[in-house]
Amino acid sequence: MNKEAVRLLPAFKDYLWGGTKLKEKYNKHSKLEKVAESWELSTHKDGPSIISGGEFDGLTLSEYIEKNEGCIGSAAEKFEYFPILIKFIDALGNLSVQVHPDDEYALRVEGEYGKTEMWYILEADEGASLYYGVTKELSKEEFRKRIENNTLLEVLNKVPVKKGDVFFINSGTIHAIGQGIVICEIQQNSNTTYRVYDYGRLDKNGKPRELHIDKAIEVSNLSPSPAQKAPEAGNDVILASCDYFTVRKLTPPHSGMSVKITDSCFHSLIVTDGSGTLELNGQTLDLNKGDSIFIPAQNGEYKLSGEADIILSYVK
Repeated sequence: MNKEAVRLLPAFKDYLWGGTKLKEKYNKHSKLEKVAESWELSTHKDGPSIISGGEFDGLTLSEYIEKNEGCIGSAAEKFEYFPILIKFIDALGNLSVQVHPDDEYALRVEGEYGKTEMWYILEADEGASLYYGVTKELSKEEFRKRIENNTLLEVLNKVPVKKGDVFFINSGTIHAIGQGIVICEIQQNSNTTYRVYDYGRLDKNGKPRELHIDKAIEVSNLSPSPAQKAPEAGNDVILASCDYFTVRKLTPPHSGMSVKITDSCFHSLIVTDGSGTLELNGQTLDLNKGDSIFIPAQNGEYKLSGEADIILSYVK
């Protein structure tokens, strides 16, 4: 099994609400005019990541995993599919109000996992906000009525955001990213989204985008969600931890930092700011803003140096 870290190239999505910040500020190279999302760690059929450089150059991440038995680790192998999907999202416009099902519903109805996710806010324009949950207990009847008469936003919890904020979005939580926000999203490996409200927008063919109201009503949590807690300060901070993923923010000090890794799970590193280096088993990789690195599961440690903010994700 290969034990070297590999660099990943993302799949790009040009949804109508996307902007150009990922190309301008996060070193994303795409012929698309706008890049709404870059799928940085993905084995999903709708947008797989590609290995860049080295022995496995040009393979999809799924193909690489097939050729390197054990590289995702025993904890990740417990899942029916590769467990995590990580994205950058650039919201030049508002995203639709949406909800994701839990595992039971999604596997039964859609044939893939549900979607619990977390957002780490990379940038936020002054006055930017997002929707997270509802402000009061809603019945399914009121929920449907408010969707139909365009008053749903009146009962959604609108939250102002700033750089560094963290939001944990359990499956079933109604949510929407607002305009002027760039995020790093760590989620279950799923692309099942039920669109609830879309501001009356039209797609590139001049037609309203599809809503999934009946399914959304079945899966939505219509009770107020708990308040989010601000992350602590430090060089190694846990941003979220659940059955599906653990996410830490690493900020190496001037002397650098060592990070332990075990054979229970791979490590995903996403560089959200700055630059530095990764040293592992005699290998040295340059790290730059926007980079996505996959480190195969193994017992040992690696060193991070430089002035960088890095999102580390894995499963327990």
